[in-house]
Amino acid sequence: IFRYNIFSGPHLFPLFTKMTIQAWFMDDDVETDQRCPHVKQPAESNQVSLEILAKLGVLHWSGISGPEDPLLLKIREDRGYSYFDIIQVAPDKLPNYEAKIKSFFEEHIHYDEEIRYCVEGNGYFDVRGFNDEWIRVSLEAGDMIILPEGIYHRFTCDSNNYIKAMRLFVGEPVWTPYNRSDIDAKKNASRIKYEEKFLKV
Repeated sequence: IFRYNIFSGPHLFPLFTKMTIQAWFMDDDVETDQRCPHVKQPAESNQVSLEILAKLGVLHWSGISGPEDPLLLKIREDRGYSYFDIIQVAPDKLPNYEAKIKSFFEEHIHYDEEIRYCVEGNGYFDVRGFNDEWIRVSLEAGDMIILPEGIYHRFTCDSNNYIKAMRLFVGEPVWTPYNRSDIDAKKNASRIKYEEKFLKV
């Protein structure tokens, strides 16, 4: 299977599913709208492999055809995701849209995994890398991502301003974000757990 990405030509994957998730190191431009790609230049040398994402604890799948896709159902069963709902993030779907996506873009952690399956549209999840640099992960319809408990991250739509996503959770959902600026990373149990599992050499 050949995959074309925004950086270069074809890449060969040993799977029959087209991998549409892409990731790259972000530039330091804080003036340009958050919904722009913000690819660090030169783009060719700043792409991030899916293997690096995996080492950071970020799990990902592509090619899921819908909520009843057998792959999604198996993931839900294997990981115990008993709860799900559907959220649409768009100017005509989410009240106070501009304020909301700004709040989603605040760097934060959760005390549980964050699981999103992109049903329609596009979006960006930004996660901190091994050197605390921002890595932008691009999702499109059919992609699914799991962010581990305690990882620093944020979310934004892209310039199309639309994503329809399934949110999954083990048991009763808790969506509370804990902003990086408000926690003590040396004492926060979820952050300590993440660092010990993924960042310790």
